[in-house]
Amino acid sequence: MRILALETSAKAVSAAVTEDGKVLASGYQDTGLTHSRTLMPIVEHLLKNTELTVGDCDAIAVAVGPGSFTGIRIGVSAAKGLAFAADKPAVGVSTLAAMARNVSFADGLILCAMDARREQIYNAIFESQNGRLTRLTPDRAIALCDLAQELQTDSRSKLVVGDGAALCLRHLAAAGIACHLAPPHLLMQNAVSVALEAEQLAAEGALVTADELQPVYLRPVQAQRLQEK
Repeated sequence: MRILALETSAKAVSAAVTEDGKVLASGYQDTGLTHSRTLMPIVEHLLKNTELTVGDCDAIAVAVGPGSFTGIRIGVSAAKGLAFAADKPAVGVSTLAAMARNVSFADGLILCAMDARREQIYNAIFESQNGRLTRLTPDRAIALCDLAQELQTDSRSKLVVGDGAALCLRHLAAAGIACHLAPPHLLMQNAVSVALEAEQLAAEGALVTADELQPVYLRPVQAQRLQEK
């Protein structure tokens, strides 16, 4: 299965094309420019250099959240547009599940962490054994103190991944919980892992139409919070 994947959930932006677990091409940029300026040029460059079109792909995958509200909107909108124009199915991928794939080779607990501010992180915990991931928690926004309490008596090795990994590690270390950061080149979200997660989801029947593809925010957007106040 050939997948075109997009990742725009945080400061960096990336795109990738994979086929049956093999990476055909990938592009990554973290220069502070807005995703609305950088995403589609990366996609166009990948397709041109691989001599592929969107129509040559079997599905369009995108990280649907959690993450930056603006970033997620840009990625999901782009994926919907690409899928609709080429009449292709889409796959919505959890940002946290995708980043766990970065380090699935390491046995033990994988703590996925994205900075959600207010002493919270977007988090999911996975266990990896012999390269196989088992989800232990749902995607959630959790206070760092609550996460520390949850892990206090867990003796398994712990690897932290994601743009909130350093923040998470500092808080857990202060609570006496030993853990390690993922290697720098595997620390951040990337579209390759989105594509690999999408391949498994597609095999499980999780393909949707462009219309059905929706973002997952976990928390209300800022405008909604202000309106409720």
